[in-house]
Amino acid sequence: MSLLVVGLSHRSAPVSVLERASLAADTQAKLLQDTLAAEPATEAAVLATCNRIELYADVDKFHAGVAELSTLLAQHSGVGLEELTPYLYVHYEDRAVHHLFSVACGLDSMVVGEGQILGQIKDALARGQELHTAGRLLNDLFQQALRVGKRAHSETGIDRAGQSLVTFGLQQLAAGADPALWAGGKRALVIGAGSMSSLAAATLARTGVAEIVVANRTRARADRLVEILQQGDDTAVRARAVEMSAVGDELTRADIVVSCTGSTGLVLTADALADALGVTLDAAPEAPKATAVTPAPDDVDQHAAWVENGSAAYAGPATAPRRVTVPAQSTGPVRLALLDLAMPRDIDGAAHRIAGVRLVDIESLAEASADAPMAADVDRVRTIVSDEVAAFGAAQRAAHVAPTVVALRTMAADVVAGEIARLDGRLPDLDEKQRAEITQTVRRVVDKLLHAPTVRVKQLASEPGGAGYADALRELFDLDPQTVAAVSRADLNDPNRGRS
Repeated sequence: MSLLVVGLSHRSAPVSVLERASLAADTQAKLLQDTLAAEPATEAAVLATCNRIELYADVDKFHAGVAELSTLLAQHSGVGLEELTPYLYVHYEDRAVHHLFSVACGLDSMVVGEGQILGQIKDALARGQELHTAGRLLNDLFQQALRVGKRAHSETGIDRAGQSLVTFGLQQLAAGADPALWAGGKRALVIGAGSMSSLAAATLARTGVAEIVVANRTRARADRLVEILQQGDDTAVRARAVEMSAVGDELTRADIVVSCTGSTGLVLTADALADALGVTLDAAPEAPKATAVTPAPDDVDQHAAWVENGSAAYAGPATAPRRVTVPAQSTGPVRLALLDLAMPRDIDGAAHRIAGVRLVDIESLAEASADAPMAADVDRVRTIVSDEVAAFGAAQRAAHVAPTVVALRTMAADVVAGEIARLDGRLPDLDEKQRAEITQTVRRVVDKLLHAPTVRVKQLASEPGGAGYADALRELFDLDPQTVAAVSRADLNDPNRGRS
């Protein structure tokens, strides 16, 4: 096993880098295909979420593999290799397995214990299978990662250690109040109709909001989400769909806005939000720091470029951001609560400086979750992960020797068959009963002779450093490498293999 993972996440890179490095679905497919075409890699899978991008591969050379995977990530993410490299992490073999299992259990999530990552791992596996880039190793790895994640959630209280990003985000918006009491009776606007937006809409419906309005570039998807919300047995929420062009009007009626689209530009600018709230944004070139806020230079340039290029769905006037002469921190009542779950961000970071607006985004969620108390259940999950990593390694090493054992037994069976055929020629007068008894006796002798060494070699091979026992077995019994390879291919092509 030569498993290698190269990636970056909210733990290694700032949000500004993660935003720029996000991968669209078609880009992920191209990345997988190019990885498989690279010389060091024989399998590949990509796990891309709003706060992580990880490329998994089975490689035959470590250093060449790290260099190639890093270069491919840079090429397909659009972030230069020199800039991206300081934020990349590398895990190899057992450490790579440990990393993915930890991710599957929610231990490496922005909100510890969140369960949405399991669906994303399942999608990553399905994509690798569909594109035929995931072979034996990655199929086994991702299948077991899913089982480990489910085990962690069923055997421990890890769910109590954290919630999904949506739930945690609503808790942050509620500022310590019960989210259900805080959101009850409010009007919510959900921008986007993808998986995260759908989860947000369903969560809002369960908290008791009075109305949910869904806006999406593709109206049919918005209509479908509304239909699902209205069919829910555990909610009685009013829901309707609108065009993206109606977002400005809906902002004037909304109390809560959740946005998660695939846009590469801002969906809501500070200007658009200020207009909806009736707040005037006057230019103030040199306003005091306490009452004047300007986004970071890179954000200003990037956001202005996005708006100028027309990529924002609702961005207000196509002008550079202006200084906002409202209090640096809103101290009055919250008129509009904003939850931005998109990567890159959908909502202008300057929005939280507008009076009456509370903004929670990926960056603020990361800061809030960093201070969350670690439950004892987290330690139990870590134990599960360690045990499962050991079990996975043992299974992989045992699987490595299994084709050799099968080839050995096949060779022994051929030897028995050949000797029985020779016996028939020497003793043609044997009756069927005698021939059957002799055949059975010879087979029992061979089986007993092979039993102890084959069982023992499997045990030894499952231990760390035991991969060489398969090679030793092939040498001792002079097994044909082509026969062993044929057994391996037959096992890999078994349609029932790896199903759970």
